[in-house]
Amino acid sequence: MIARAVEIRRVGVVGLGTMGAGIAQVSVQAGFETVGREVSDELGKRGKATIDRYLTRGVEKGRLTQEQKDTAIGRLALTTELADLADCDLVIEAVLEELPLKRKVFAELDRVTRPEAILATNTSALSVDEIAEATERPERVVGMHFFNPAPVLPLVEIVRAPKSSDDAVRAAYDCAESAGKRPVNCNDTPGFIVNRILIPLLNDCVRVLDEARVSPEDVDRAMRFGAGWPIGPCALIDLIGVDVHVHASEALHAALGEERMAAPQRLVEMQREGLLGRKTGQGFFTYDG
Repeated sequence: MIARAVEIRRVGVVGLGTMGAGIAQVSVQAGFETVGREVSDELGKRGKATIDRYLTRGVEKGRLTQEQKDTAIGRLALTTELADLADCDLVIEAVLEELPLKRKVFAELDRVTRPEAILATNTSALSVDEIAEATERPERVVGMHFFNPAPVLPLVEIVRAPKSSDDAVRAAYDCAESAGKRPVNCNDTPGFIVNRILIPLLNDCVRVLDEARVSPEDVDRAMRFGAGWPIGPCALIDLIGVDVHVHASEALHAALGEERMAAPQRLVEMQREGLLGRKTGQGFFTYDG
């Protein structure tokens, strides 16, 4: 058992895709020595280049100095071996949203890390408990669900699974808070807090497009200027990624059986056609670059 809350000084991030690179950026900017693990050197360097690009943009906009940027990127080490995360106090997994893959990663992390280290998953839709069951020490497994883009959005959902220890939850919460985030505590239920509320609501907005025969522009304007949303639902789905939203909808629908959770046919067709939003340059709207 974890005897006390772990002091987080060294952080590991498994997976340096869109979410993982963002989480690693948050970590290095918060002052943590950070080890980023990818399956190949090429993918690792690509993730580091993404972080470098966003930090450079921060310098250009006056949000940080060149010295601060250089110091932050200097805190990031790359590896292709999970064993190189052995000295980390906290490891955050951000691989693909596939339960068998996550369980495999956690089983290996459980083997190579110190018993008191915290293991966190960034899953947005899968059961933290089912991931934790792949380990010998499920009490040290929690969810740390960051939101995209992780360096910008302040919320982190700290997810307690049935066997998560109080100390593990508190250490994850304190770490997120010390990184300048606004963590909230929740339990391991389908969709946690935000997705449980937001996904069916976004699905309703998409269904309105066809049922009420209105344009994505007008739906977005209606929700921005009528409901005070900072971004319209169609633009938000484009930002999240149509494929990511469909996957999360399917997971929630499977878990809860509520029809509003199911992905609307329009989104399924957009995914099939490769119209995934900002990442592909075309979703509900068209994007440059």
